[in-house]
Amino acid sequence: MTDWIIQGEELANCNCNYGCPCQFSVLPTHGNCEAVVVFSIDSGQYGDTDLAGLKAAGVYYWPGPIHEGNGQMQLIIDDKANADQRAALQAIMTGEDTDEMATMWYVYSAMSPTKHETLFIPIELNWNREERTGFAKVPGVFDVEVRPIPHIVSGAPHRASIQLPNGFEYRHAESASGSAKTNGGAITLSFDATHAHLAHLNISGHGVLGA
Repeated sequence: MTDWIIQGEELANCNCNYGCPCQFSVLPTHGNCEAVVVFSIDSGQYGDTDLAGLKAAGVYYWPGPIHEGNGQMQLIIDDKANADQRAALQAIMTGEDTDEMATMWYVYSAMSPTKHETLFIPIELNWNREERTGFAKVPGVFDVEVRPIPHIVSGAPHRASIQLPNGFEYRHAESASGSAKTNGGAITLSFDATHAHLAHLNISGHGVLGA
């Protein structure tokens, strides 16, 4: 098994209510799960291959809860990645060289028998985890925007976070309100003012390494 490690930032937006029931081991809000997840890698290695500075994303659809499977996924990898970097990110995001159930990528891939062709195109992103604001987009595939959850009475920014001491994705995430829409690619989805989270990544093929 090739050893790998990634540190960076993640932005995820799904079709569930704020908080996302999956984070609490509860069935999804609308019975199914749809999501766009984007990654910005600050530092990382896959064997001898350097992954620093790269970006990647995934568009996912499951007809029911993720753990029931029958899902679809399409990966997008930064067009700036060279051949070795592309192969490395594809291996990581399809669960190769990963202990069973150790990462979200392993689970997403195992629960998605339909894997659409990986796209190698530009990924644009700019977000601030502490402020819960920003965007990510892949021209011709998707647009995602996040903003603070509005307080139900005053409309002022409401801050809530999720702590998962044994999570396979992160240990701590800031909750936000997200809107996503695909405008191409193999999977069609659209949602507005639904759950989003921003988290620091510190993860390897053996699982999350810490906050």
